[in-house]
Amino acid sequence: MKKGLLFLGLTILVYACTGDRLTNPLDIELKNALERVSPNKNLSGWELPQSDDYSRIPTESQNPLSDAKVELGKMLFYETGLARNSVHENGGGTYSCATCHVPSAGFMPGRAQGIADGGIGFGSIGESRIMMDNYEETELDVQGARALSLLNVAYVTNTTWSGKFGARDVNEGTEDVWPFDPLLEANYEGLSGLESQNMEGLDLHRMVVDDFVLDILGYREMYDEAFPDFPESERYGRKTTSFAVSAYIRTLLSTEAPFQRWVRGDEDAMSDQEKRGALVFFGKAGCYRCHKGPALNSMEFHALGVFDLYESGGFNTGPEDIRNFGRGGFTLRPEDNYKFKVPGIYNMGDSPFYFHGSSRHSLRSVVDYFNRGIPENPRIPGEQISPLFHPLNLTEGEIEDLITFLDNGLRDPNLERYVPDFVLSGNCFPNNDSLSRRDLGCD
Repeated sequence: MKKGLLFLGLTILVYACTGDRLTNPLDIELKNALERVSPNKNLSGWELPQSDDYSRIPTESQNPLSDAKVELGKMLFYETGLARNSVHENGGGTYSCATCHVPSAGFMPGRAQGIADGGIGFGSIGESRIMMDNYEETELDVQGARALSLLNVAYVTNTTWSGKFGARDVNEGTEDVWPFDPLLEANYEGLSGLESQNMEGLDLHRMVVDDFVLDILGYREMYDEAFPDFPESERYGRKTTSFAVSAYIRTLLSTEAPFQRWVRGDEDAMSDQEKRGALVFFGKAGCYRCHKGPALNSMEFHALGVFDLYESGGFNTGPEDIRNFGRGGFTLRPEDNYKFKVPGIYNMGDSPFYFHGSSRHSLRSVVDYFNRGIPENPRIPGEQISPLFHPLNLTEGEIEDLITFLDNGLRDPNLERYVPDFVLSGNCFPNNDSLSRRDLGCD
């Protein structure tokens, strides 16, 4: 009897050592850490929905998701044929929404500042785009702050670095300043940030949906399928175009990132170093205090004392650019000056420019900046700096682990699944100028 028990014990021990797996202590530690700071005290508080799970994706009530609407928005997002109001003729039909939100660059510009109308060239992720020779700098379609990633922005209620678009949520009580910005007309329709911004974006980025787009390029049938409840007199305008593009953008979810796979139960999805980095992120470094919920973002605004885009060589911007003032440039409240919205950080390693002014050019530089906790821009008053920005006292090992988590653990490697095979115009996309066509292999 004793020999039998001994044999059974040895068998269990051998199986434990050579069987399928032992529980990794890092998994237990990370699970406990995530549950402790989760919005719902559960791992599911960090989980993104799948892109076709419309019931779980945060949505504007006036713009429910549908397959037809998402498919139309997907085509329009990459359609260079919408670029019909360019300043100069040679700029027409050469750019799209994806010019400045490049999938291979994490749906961000591949350079410090995106250039739509007036730009030429692409490179591999949009890094080689330059100004067309016949455009003046003031004629370029550029913005005075770096374009934000579109990944997981279904969780963003008020868009842009200042949060100015969107009638509800953090913009409740700001109605008195809307008349000062002609771009905020759409806010009066009571829409969320995405739908409001995309309504204005069509005009701002010199794009048109007209009979040429509808009948010559062939988009009318897709509009009919996506918006059967809209009367024909309202079916093909700015609002429906915004609703379609916004619907598509809401499905851009980084669900294949290793961290997301780990949250869903695949403990092998992240390496041990990535898990240690996640523990730093959700522990000692305190990154989770700003980067919250499934999208690791928040509708909070913080001053970190970084440089502005004009100091990084941006076109058509300068010291007086209203976007340098962040939230304060919108609310006109001095206490909001230099405070910028907390961005999402999935796939942030895909394009090497960080913060609203593209002032940092590597993840190492970003982590070092937060670790030192010393503002770099002397023009930002000390009393404006966020109390959450302070020295972190991370060790070199913790820094390396955190960088690995940010670079690999939060990177969805398959964003090309959100790109169509073609657009109805047959044009090259995301750009259709001669240099881009060569770079993209369209010629």
